[in-house]
Amino acid sequence: MSDETGTTTGADGETGPGAAGGAGRRVRVVLVDDHRMFRTGVQAEIGRTDITGVEVVGEAADVDQAVTVITATRPEVVLLDVHLPGGGGVEVLRRCAGLMGAVEDPVRFLALSVSDAAEDVIGVIRGGARGYVTKTITGDDLVDSIFRVQEGDAVFSPRLAGFVLDAFASTDAPPVDEDLDRLTQREREVLRLIARGYAYKEVAKQLYISVKTVESHVSAVLRKLQLSNRHELTRWATARRLV
Repeated sequence: MSDETGTTTGADGETGPGAAGGAGRRVRVVLVDDHRMFRTGVQAEIGRTDITGVEVVGEAADVDQAVTVITATRPEVVLLDVHLPGGGGVEVLRRCAGLMGAVEDPVRFLALSVSDAAEDVIGVIRGGARGYVTKTITGDDLVDSIFRVQEGDAVFSPRLAGFVLDAFASTDAPPVDEDLDRLTQREREVLRLIARGYAYKEVAKQLYISVKTVESHVSAVLRKLQLSNRHELTRWATARRLV
């Protein structure tokens, strides 16, 4: 993890794992990311409970696993990747809406993703996440962000907060991208993978669906976006920084 500093709405000025964990506070966390090595790295970075106050109580690599683990462990904070097999982070949020809305001990979500695309940020915030930080964040700032989300604050990496402010500046704010809003979450996942050069079989394996289903989604995407082939689709996605 490099040197990005997370920006938060909290006002007490505490930063770093010493400030978060040193006061005796504890937070139970679930890590949701489809890359095992990344989960291992985050666990090593923030999971030293005696120092950071963060206790990692579960991990998951796809949507179904995430919902199962979150429901079973009832963590205080979930670190959630945006792009996951099975429907993405937005689908996890949708299926955990009851846990987020619990009167007592609500589960709060902090998106942790490599993507800094506006539509990804706004999508998970609309879905109920309390914040969004990119994977360039430092371990110290990630720990601080987790504790702030636990306390109910909203937390964003520096330049991402502007996306949210722009999107929610008025109640009748237009969609970020009207063309993209025509696509379902699964169609967006297929679009990204195709645009990255994945073959249909590879997309099917990544998303745990059949090749025939991938073909159907690609056809739907091309029809909705009025594109002719995957080359035009790749150019369209690249122009919107979705790749």
